[in-house]
Amino acid sequence: MEAKTERLKITGIDCANCAAKVERGVASVAGIEQADLDFAGQKLYLTYEKGAASDDTYQAVVERIQQLEPDVHLVRTASTEAVDPREHAGHDHSHPHDHGPFLNRTKKIQYSVGMISFISAFFVPGSIDLLFFAVAYFLIGWDVLQTAVRNIRHGQVFDENFLMVIATVGAFLIGEYPEAVAVMLFYQVGEFFQHRAVDQSRKSIAALMDIRPDIATLEDGRRVSPEQVNIGQRIVVRAGEKIPLDGTVLTGEAFIDTTALTGESVPRRVRPTEPVLAGTINTDGHLLIQVDRPYNESTVAKILDLVENASRHKAPTEKFITRFARVYTPIVVLVATLLAVVPPLVVTGATWSDWIYRALVFLVISCPCALVISIPLGFFSGIGAASKRGILVKGGNHLEALQQLDTVVFDKTGTLTEGVFEVVELKAVHGSEDELLRVAATVEQHSNHPIAKSIQRMYARHASVSTAVQDYQEVAGSGVTGRFGTDQIQAGNARWFKELGLTPLDQTEDGTYVHVAQNDSYLGFIRIADRIKDTTVEALDGLKALGIRQTIMLTGDRRETAEQIGRQIGITQVKAELLPDQKVEQLEAILYQANGRVAFVGDGINDAPVLTRADVGIAMGGLGSDVAIEAADVVLMTDEPKQLVEAIRIARATRRIVYQNIAFALGIKGVFLLLGAFGVATMWEAVFADVGVTVLAVLNAMRILRK
Repeated sequence: MEAKTERLKITGIDCANCAAKVERGVASVAGIEQADLDFAGQKLYLTYEKGAASDDTYQAVVERIQQLEPDVHLVRTASTEAVDPREHAGHDHSHPHDHGPFLNRTKKIQYSVGMISFISAFFVPGSIDLLFFAVAYFLIGWDVLQTAVRNIRHGQVFDENFLMVIATVGAFLIGEYPEAVAVMLFYQVGEFFQHRAVDQSRKSIAALMDIRPDIATLEDGRRVSPEQVNIGQRIVVRAGEKIPLDGTVLTGEAFIDTTALTGESVPRRVRPTEPVLAGTINTDGHLLIQVDRPYNESTVAKILDLVENASRHKAPTEKFITRFARVYTPIVVLVATLLAVVPPLVVTGATWSDWIYRALVFLVISCPCALVISIPLGFFSGIGAASKRGILVKGGNHLEALQQLDTVVFDKTGTLTEGVFEVVELKAVHGSEDELLRVAATVEQHSNHPIAKSIQRMYARHASVSTAVQDYQEVAGSGVTGRFGTDQIQAGNARWFKELGLTPLDQTEDGTYVHVAQNDSYLGFIRIADRIKDTTVEALDGLKALGIRQTIMLTGDRRETAEQIGRQIGITQVKAELLPDQKVEQLEAILYQANGRVAFVGDGINDAPVLTRADVGIAMGGLGSDVAIEAADVVLMTDEPKQLVEAIRIARATRRIVYQNIAFALGIKGVFLLLGAFGVATMWEAVFADVGVTVLAVLNAMRILRK
C-alpha cells in the first residue's frame, strides 16, 4: 500500500509563526509521514504513513491543531467535510489571528473600553492610575496573553506572543505603565494592518487566477454547474460568456479569448469541428459545443490544481528562512537575557531598570515575522504572475531554479520548429511516386508521429487506406514496420535501413527523410520539411541577453538538417541522430559540465525521460496537452520559445523582491537591535521594527503581480 497524500483547506492562520508551529505539530502526529502547510494558499498537505490513512489519524491531526490553534478550521476538500477544531475542544478560545474578520463586534467593544481606560489613566489622581493602566492592558492584550500562556503549556514558547508578553509585563514591573499599554495597543494595530495586508495579497492572487467557469448552459436552456455535465452532452456558449468545459464546436463561429490560459491577448478564431477549452471566453459568436471531457479532467481544472498545489513545493530560500527563524528567536532571547543581567553586575553605575528596559526593547524587535510571511508570499506572487501569462510553474523550488540557469537544452521538433511537417519531395527508385506514397501511408497509418501524419495527409488528398496493416511495430528512433497482405513494409531513417542491409539514396537537401522498402526491396524516399517557429530566434537572443551560457539542441533528426537549422537560429551546439536513451546520456554529460542549473525544453510527448532528468523540465504545453502538463516542472502554454525568456525574467524579478525583503527585514531589525541595546530605541520604535516592517515587506512581495 502506497503512502497517501491529502490536501485540506485550512483557514484562520494569518500569522506565519503560527503556520510553522502547526506544520511542526501536525508532522509529529503518529501516522503522519510529512506535513506541509502552505501559508500563502491556506492549504495543509498530509502525507500518511503506509496503512495509516484512516479517520483516526485524521482526527488526531484535528486534535493536535486544536491544541495549538483552537480557532483554525479545516475543510476536507475531497469530501467537502468541514471540521471545526472548536467542536472537539469543548470550550472557546480567542486568538489574535482567529477565523473571520480581525475586528469582530466583541473585540471592538473590548478594545474601545480598553482605550477609554488607557486615556482615563492619565487624568486620575495618585496611584489609582495603575488600576486603569492594568485594566487597559488586559483588555487590549488579552488575546496575546491567552495565546502565549496556551503555547507555553504546549511547549511552543518562542513566538511573537511570548516576546510581547515578556516585554510588556517587564515594562509594568519597572514602572513603565503607559509604555507597556501603548506598546500592546500599537502591536494590535500593527497586527490588524498585517492581517489586512496578507488577506489582500491572497485575494489579489485569487483574483489573478479566477479562471474557473461557474455555469454551463445546456442545449435545452438549463443552467447547471460544469461538474454536472457529462461527456457527449451539448452546451450553448453566447458572446461574452466563459466556456465551461473542453469540447468540440458543432455549430457557430467565434473569436476565442485565450488570455486566461496562455497570456496571449490576440483572440483565436474557432469554427465547427475545432476544439475549445474551458476557461477561455467567447467574445463575439454563438457556439453549440459537444463536451469531450468532464470538468475535473479539463485543461482549466488541471491548471488550477497545479497553481493551487504550487506553494507546497517550497524553494530552498523559503526552507532556509523557516529553519533560520527557529534558531534566531531563541538566540535573541538569550542575548536579551544577558543584556538585562550582565551590565548591572559588571558595569559601574549601570542600573537594573535601565538595562532590563533595553533588554525588553531588544525582545520586541526580535520577532522574525517579516521574513517568515513575506518570503512565501513573494514566491506565491511570482507563481501567480507567471500563470497569468500562460506559464505554469509547479513550485517555488522550480521558480528559484529558473533564475539559476546556466544551460538550456532544446528538443527540435515541436519546440524550436513548428512540428507541422509537409511532404516536399517524393523520389522513387522502383515504381511510381504514387506507389511509393501508397506503401508509406499504409505502414504509417497507425502512427501518431508528426512525420507519419504528414504522409497520411498527403496520401489522403488522393485516396484512403482501406485495409489495416498487420504485425505493426514501432522501432524507437528508427521507423515503423508492418505487414500488408503478403508484403512486408518498412519506413524509417537511413541509419536503420543500412542496419537492415538496404542501400538508401543519398540525402542532399535539408529536411527529414523517410526511406521506404517493401519485401526487402528499396522503393525510394519521401522528404519532409518543418518550419522554424517565428519566435525561436527572438527567444535564443533573449536567453543570451539574460546571460545563459549555452543553448544546445538534441534531436533524432539527421545531422545535416539539424546543423542547418542550428546555424539559422544561432544555437550554441547541435547534437543530432540521437535515440531517446542517447538523449538522456547527452543530458547527463551536459549536467556534469554545467556551471549552474540545466533546463530541458521539449514538447512533453516523447521527452519525458529527459524532462525528468533535467534540473528544470520545461514542456511546450500547448492548449490541452495533458502529457505536457503532467510531465514537466514548468509548462509554456502557448508553445512559443519566447515564453521561456519571460519565465526567467519573472523568476529573477521574484528573486530580487525576495532578497530585498530579506535585506530590508534583517537590516531594519539589525539597526533597531543595536539602538535598543544602546538605549536609543524605545518600545514604540521596537514595535514598528516588528509589525511595521512586516506590513511593508508583504506589500513589497505583491509588486511582482503588477509587473
